[in-house]
Amino acid sequence: MTNIYLVRHAHSTYSSDERTRPLSEKGKKDAQLMTQVMKSESIDVVLSSPYKRAVQTVEGIANYFQLHIETVEDFKERRLADFPLEDFDEAVLKVWQDETYAHNGGESNIVAKARGINALNDILVKYKNKNIVVGTHGNIMALIMNHFSKNYDYTFWSNLDMPDIYKLSFEEHSLIDIQRVRRESND
Repeated sequence: MTNIYLVRHAHSTYSSDERTRPLSEKGKKDAQLMTQVMKSESIDVVLSSPYKRAVQTVEGIANYFQLHIETVEDFKERRLADFPLEDFDEAVLKVWQDETYAHNGGESNIVAKARGINALNDILVKYKNKNIVVGTHGNIMALIMNHFSKNYDYTFWSNLDMPDIYKLSFEEHSLIDIQRVRRESND
């Protein structure tokens, strides 16, 4: 069995630079909680989106298990548009309502999902029968999960916590189970 723990990054300090946006102070505290939660698992590999907030969210897990974080470009967040959007939630809803639609310069759900699933399939082969943490982002995480079940949709995405963890269990390339990994609140 291969277990993939998709970890949505913790709260970040807003910046227009997606790659270097760091965690906020709350995000750093919540990332420490994620480390505490994951200590009860046996983690073999830690991967992450190259975006700083995703890497920072899984750093404590990697340190605890004495693992290096390997960045995987295709686990980065979906590009919604190449310009600032007036209403972010409305823009996300539009791409979920029509999976072929893309805002100017952005990725449609179909394109972003294919990118995420290709990355997932690669790690299922490369790290077969391992427990793998993947630091990632809300939209791409929901799209990957949506590939397996339409229950993981816009409503699911809009209710994700920052951070959040879902464990996907596979036999070969067949998904067997999805479970949310619970945590205590740090509010």
